[in-house]
Amino acid sequence: MVMSYSTKLSKKLETLGAEDGCKLSIEANGKTHIGTMIHHHKFSAPDIVILKLKNGYNIGIRITDHTVIKMLEKPVIKYKTDTAMEENKSLPTLVFIGTGGTIASHVDHRTGAVHPTFPISDIVRAVPEIKNLTNIRTKMLFSILSENMDISHWQKLAEAVAEEINDGADGIIILHGTDTMSYTAAALSFMLPNISKPVVLVGSQKSFDRPSSDAFTNIIACVRFCIQSKKAGVYVIMHDTPNDDSFAVHLGSRVRKTHTSKRSAFESINTTPAAHLDGNGKITFNMKLPECMNRKIKAYTDMERSTVFLQCYPGMNPELFRDVIMKSKGVVIAGTGLGHTNENMVPLITDAIKNGTVIVMTSQCINGQTNMNIYSTGRDLTNAGVISVLDMLPETAYVKLSWALANCKDINDVKRTMKTPLVNEMSERRVF
Repeated sequence: MVMSYSTKLSKKLETLGAEDGCKLSIEANGKTHIGTMIHHHKFSAPDIVILKLKNGYNIGIRITDHTVIKMLEKPVIKYKTDTAMEENKSLPTLVFIGTGGTIASHVDHRTGAVHPTFPISDIVRAVPEIKNLTNIRTKMLFSILSENMDISHWQKLAEAVAEEINDGADGIIILHGTDTMSYTAAALSFMLPNISKPVVLVGSQKSFDRPSSDAFTNIIACVRFCIQSKKAGVYVIMHDTPNDDSFAVHLGSRVRKTHTSKRSAFESINTTPAAHLDGNGKITFNMKLPECMNRKIKAYTDMERSTVFLQCYPGMNPELFRDVIMKSKGVVIAGTGLGHTNENMVPLITDAIKNGTVIVMTSQCINGQTNMNIYSTGRDLTNAGVISVLDMLPETAYVKLSWALANCKDINDVKRTMKTPLVNEMSERRVF
């Protein structure tokens, strides 16, 4: 039950078995309204139920002790399963791993909600061009929206990738929601440091069942890159223009979603994209990438869960964060400018570092690197033991610190690891 409802209304809906997508009849103020119950937004009052009427309009109805609610129909959402696909032994084999997200979703036109329900085999069959390029194996690992991804999902995904590559796959394509795709790409980059084949994460900004979906062309670009480039590594491939014929290949440790909805939402930060594909599959490389190799790989999936990610802001009160910081084994701070906090945070940070917490400083700025030697607060933070990680993205630093705390032998090794580039996640040379 959605927690934004009042306690009384929550109990009433729970008793009825009412949930998003069910058909209700609500009698209130002498009128009867029939429609589909849709998601209760956080800005709606706690005693309001929202119905989507037959005419397509939404109506909010205040529920009182005198309101009569009747259940008319339960929601029906059909989940299909993947089916086997024919193989041609003369072609390379790519494995599609599904995790959910918009690219594997459909729009429920009754409620307007998006559900991650499409099986990967249906998606692949909808792109007939690829059947002459490669054999496809499919594995549905999760069916969730990417905001629900967590460390356990990253671990299972890394293990699945290693298993498929060790079983002979020539490349892996991961269908993933766009909102947290950069976190997953960074996690796989560190968990699979000796990756021997291409591992590409891909999403879409519009669901697979919409005529204007970008899913189809994104998938074709991923297949072409995996087969033609023969470059190992973890990458994100998405459109880099509003059109259908231009795609960027981003390093998994250097990519960020920078727009909420447009096709070209992803950018490489503090570096150029690793490569570019046009609509015909021509690949232009912007940097030297590792060659594919026929070797077994191992996934290093241990992660420290008591790591937190904070953003500095004007007036930040250290007492509000004392318990969080002191109880954490690792803290990543997205500081202002060159890597600063307000000066009243320095004593707390100092206490935490003395207590054994590893604290890493990044910058909120999109481009550029931290330099904590310029201003007094930066020097105070450096003297306290805060680690600067140059131009590493804050979200990548959070993932790397969680990984380093679980995989390094001691705290000094963690600090050295955070300062050392492992998967092209940081550099001293400025590109932008």
